[in-house]
Amino acid sequence: MLGKLLPREGNFFEMFNQHAERIVEAARAFEQLVANYNDVHLREQYNRDVDNAERAADRVTHDVNLLLHKTFITPIDREQIHKLINTMDDVADLIQDCAETMALYDVRQMTDEISRLTALSVKCCGRLKDAVKYLGKIADPAVAEATLKTCEEIDRIESDADRVMRSAMSKLFREEPDVREVIKLKAIYELLETVTDKCEDVANVIEGIILENS
Repeated sequence: MLGKLLPREGNFFEMFNQHAERIVEAARAFEQLVANYNDVHLREQYNRDVDNAERAADRVTHDVNLLLHKTFITPIDREQIHKLINTMDDVADLIQDCAETMALYDVRQMTDEISRLTALSVKCCGRLKDAVKYLGKIADPAVAEATLKTCEEIDRIESDADRVMRSAMSKLFREEPDVREVIKLKAIYELLETVTDKCEDVANVIEGIILENS
């Protein structure tokens, strides 16, 4: 029942919140990287910011998994804790992958489609943070309902990103004559859309936690 969601040992909910904050930090740093891409020094700065946020998220993931092994009574099912934190960590990893791929492929300029997909990724990560924030309070039916609605919004944002990516791919193959640019931009578009896919996966885990504990 929902009563078992009350923390017994280990402040897992607070650690989930810390990780979600690092995800948002990484997403916003990447957004600034895209916005300031023509400034090499700013680009490098925001790349470092993405890396720092991702490493901080890794540390939280490590701490959660370590605590999980040390905690006798957990606030929610052990498998749910493990799945949630590791799926969240995938989001941070993907954001870092986007920044690294741009540098690796020597992408020279941003496109409107990259900006749109980045904005949707940032929005999705923000809503993910909101959903995670409510997890420790879903014993309250109103909070549980609000959290489910937030998860539904994440699903809608992911659908928007999927439509933007399909349109971007169509335009890319129709209008870009340079095969190398096609390869580069296709990889970036796909990675950015995968960020929202993984946010949707996190939302699905949260929905499962709520439904299984109500």
